[in-house]
Amino acid sequence: MIKVFLNKRISPRVVNGHPWIFSNEVNIIEGETSGGEIVEVFTHDKKFVGRGYINPKSQITIRLLTREKNEMINDDFFFKKINEAWSYRKKIGYTENCRLIFGEADFLPALIIDKFNDYFVIQTLSLGIEVWKNAIINALQKIFSPKGIYERNDVPVRELEGLQQQKGFLTEPFDTNIIINENGLRFNVDIENGQKTGYFLDQQDNRKAIEHIVKDADVLGAFCYTGTFEIHAAKYGAKKVLGLDISENAIAQAKKNAALNNLENICSFEAINAFDALKEWSKDGRDYDVVMLDPPAFTKSRENIQKAVSGYKEINLRGIKLLKKGGFLVTSSCTNLVSPELFLQTINDAAKDAKRKLRQVTFKAQSSDHPIINGIENTNYLKFLIAEVL
Repeated sequence: MIKVFLNKRISPRVVNGHPWIFSNEVNIIEGETSGGEIVEVFTHDKKFVGRGYINPKSQITIRLLTREKNEMINDDFFFKKINEAWSYRKKIGYTENCRLIFGEADFLPALIIDKFNDYFVIQTLSLGIEVWKNAIINALQKIFSPKGIYERNDVPVRELEGLQQQKGFLTEPFDTNIIINENGLRFNVDIENGQKTGYFLDQQDNRKAIEHIVKDADVLGAFCYTGTFEIHAAKYGAKKVLGLDISENAIAQAKKNAALNNLENICSFEAINAFDALKEWSKDGRDYDVVMLDPPAFTKSRENIQKAVSGYKEINLRGIKLLKKGGFLVTSSCTNLVSPELFLQTINDAAKDAKRKLRQVTFKAQSSDHPIINGIENTNYLKFLIAEVL
């Protein structure tokens, strides 16, 4: 097995359990590697650190899979890890639909597996995990006997690992338009063409959190995608709900979802640039009882954090201006580079500029099937705030 020795001075991040080892932390690689192989990692003074996979072409040269000296990386290892992750989800009540594997939080870096009923969508986002794709598929088949497995590897991050973007069936073909249940509602999921893996499971608990604030309310939802928050609002007793999204396809799906739940008489959806609408409508004197903002990530690089913060401040400023006194702002950020503290500060700055006060109702992260590991920052990425606007 190839041996890797780290520099004398490495980040405390590695010592404290983070699985990533960057290229500038590697001193010597003993053996030839083309990338994807399992390697043993040692400190500069030859103390065992762990085993993981290597890609010399990636800035993240090694991702550790185990720190146990006697644990070998083989097909059984992946079966065991996936089974452990499934046991955790069952213990906390996520069985029908869940993120089964959440990368580093389930100690399988760069692997995402979402479970939708009896169908699975996987993403293998690094060369080292791509090598084990067949072992992962076999483990899923042994544990679940699924109706189908689909890969959504049509993501640019794979190119940083020297991998092609691709998507397609990993089992016999099946109808990729399925229906799932969530909080007593039904939603269409387009596994093949929807965003990410086809559906945002990370907000499933947060969608339930709006139950009491939307009763008899006039609700505006911006960046609504396929209308999940808006349809929850209608179910929970909203008087009228309007959802906005720039994507014609997303709006068409949102309308289908409303009809699927017999809520099309309460929910309406419009394909429009939500940034422009928020700006114009706040000047036009429109007002709502509840404004919900669920924008896409505004940046994936540290260089653009300030630009992302400015974007969050702008849309929340406009959303706050559209709220009646005593109305509720429901706002999210999925940009993992924006910390919870920075997100809250940004919303408070927006309220200050709007000359309004906020009273926090709840502040949450993603649903618990996307677990958070302290010290691994990218596992704590979603911020979800409900605040009364006074």
